[in-house]
Amino acid sequence: MGLLNWIKGIKPAPAGRKRLSEKALRTALLGVNRKTAPFHVRDGKPEGVDLVAEWKIVDARWHEIFAEAGIKRVFKVLMKVDEEAGEVRAVDQEWEVAWQDGFPTLSLSAGGFRGRKWKKSFESVYAFREDGSFGEVYSYKFDTSEMKAPLIAAAHGAGWGWHAIAFDKL
Repeated sequence: MGLLNWIKGIKPAPAGRKRLSEKALRTALLGVNRKTAPFHVRDGKPEGVDLVAEWKIVDARWHEIFAEAGIKRVFKVLMKVDEEAGEVRAVDQEWEVAWQDGFPTLSLSAGGFRGRKWKKSFESVYAFREDGSFGEVYSYKFDTSEMKAPLIAAAHGAGWGWHAIAFDKL
């Protein structure tokens, strides 16, 4: 992969790997879902795309972690399959989060971000616990590559390329 491809966000399909069907690709991308991940992949019809990967901010198991972490922005990766080019075209969307009474309210960022985004945030809080011991109360780490890397790996595993879009049509 050349420097220009890296800058453009293009990760061609692995050489010599047979491209599987679009249905098999979709299955591979949906197969990235796991209970322990802070994101999930779902059907993208409501957004007019094939698939969407997004943080589980409204999931009861995860929203408390996001709220305690004070996360102000979350990301979605919108994906569309380009059969002709043999690649998954992807664009990031940034959403602003407002917390009201411990529950998230999402709204599209006023900046209208679209393109490629890398975001890392982490925090560990240590304090005295109810039993008098001192230790870690909670810890979190959110990294957009934690979401994107398995998606790219799934696409490559199915013999498809990955193309991050900033300005072109998805």
